Amino acid sequence: MHLESPKKTISKSPEEVFNFLTDVQNYRKLMPESISKFEILSEKRFLFALKGMPEIVLELKNTVPYNKVVLGAASDKLPFTLTANIEELAENTSEAQFEFEGEFNAMMSMMIKGPITKFIQTLSENLQNI
Repeated sequence: MHLESPKKTISKSPEEVFNFLTDVQNYRKLMPESISKFEILSEKRFLFALKGMPEIVLELKNTVPYNKVVLGAASDKLPFTLTANIEELAENTSEAQFEFEGEFNAMMSMMIKGPITKFIQTLSENLQNI
């Protein structure tokens, strides 16, 4: 399953957006209002839960300085990645988009497509306001 958030323009340089996204503590600021739990587990790993959803542990998997930040599920039960793509538009202006990529059976895909789409849209909108 591949989902993308809308691209959002951010009044920050790609370096500032990248540095913000590589600090896992900052994801608390991007979470939807429906968050019920957020906990830092290490400098590369955090746990969060949204109301009515199971807890998810994300960890920083890969980075490409100033262009890409890849988070992945720490559990193999639900393998997926959440990638932030960052592009420079002008000096001190960037464009960012979140991509969700995961392999799920058809039933699971139907159940999570709506909530995941809404989740990455919220991350994207909140990133615009950093």
